[in-house]
Amino acid sequence: MSFITLTTDFGTKDHFVGAVKGAIYSELPDAKIVDITHHITPFNITETAYILKNTYKSFPDKTIHIVGVDSELSVDNKHIAIELDNHYFICPDNGLIAMIAAEIKPTKIVEINIHNHIETSFPVLDVFVQVASHIARGGSLNVIGKEITSYKDSIEIRPKVNKLQTVIIGGIIYIDNYGNVITNINRKLFNTIGKGRDFTIVARRYTFKKIYNRYNEIVDYSVPKEKRSYDGGKLAIFNSAGFLEIAIYRSNLNTVGGASTLLGLAYRDTITIEFETAETPEFTTIN
Repeated sequence: MSFITLTTDFGTKDHFVGAVKGAIYSELPDAKIVDITHHITPFNITETAYILKNTYKSFPDKTIHIVGVDSELSVDNKHIAIELDNHYFICPDNGLIAMIAAEIKPTKIVEINIHNHIETSFPVLDVFVQVASHIARGGSLNVIGKEITSYKDSIEIRPKVNKLQTVIIGGIIYIDNYGNVITNINRKLFNTIGKGRDFTIVARRYTFKKIYNRYNEIVDYSVPKEKRSYDGGKLAIFNSAGFLEIAIYRSNLNTVGGASTLLGLAYRDTITIEFETAETPEFTTIN
């Protein structure tokens, strides 16, 4: 039995997800299909990369991950299949794999070349399903594509550090269900550049001088319960995925709001970390 995951921006109102699942079952009646999400913001590559990076490792080795976001074939947006960390990814070459492969290099990458044999206006259904089925049956990647050695990078996914290594400039790459905003700055980079120095995080007009490891660390449990008033408090935290997050304690977008609404933070907004006395000039992209 093969595990096949689906990550798309199709939503669930239309026929697309059902058609893809039906095609997989037609090829592989015993397949186990798992929906990671179909509610990626349309064409949002960084959101796709963040969700997939923090999901795929929970699945068994040899799981096949179909990614249907910005998947229309073009000269600038080719289709690739990748073996990485004992998993397979079938996706467009649009930069989304860069975050997933930031620390673990692919074992093999091929540019899918079976399109001439398939009439298609829906590549996830017609091409990606065929590739997934081939892999699930034990087929080699070389049969469905020509081997290549690189994939598109995404500068947007990577933070910058100035030459003096006193400032990290990152950006918001994802807003979760609670309205928490997640940046592209991870704990490893923070520790490498910070070296234990005091710091100030700047997010629009808000500043933070402490990073929590758990949301409820903001609560002083020595204070009697009836006197505590921490709901709605803003905090910076390294989330479970190891990325810097700006959050509101016990947030709810339907009632009190979240960091995105209460602090006015949005996708692609800049988040800056200044260590000690930061001087700004030139920045380089972190690889």
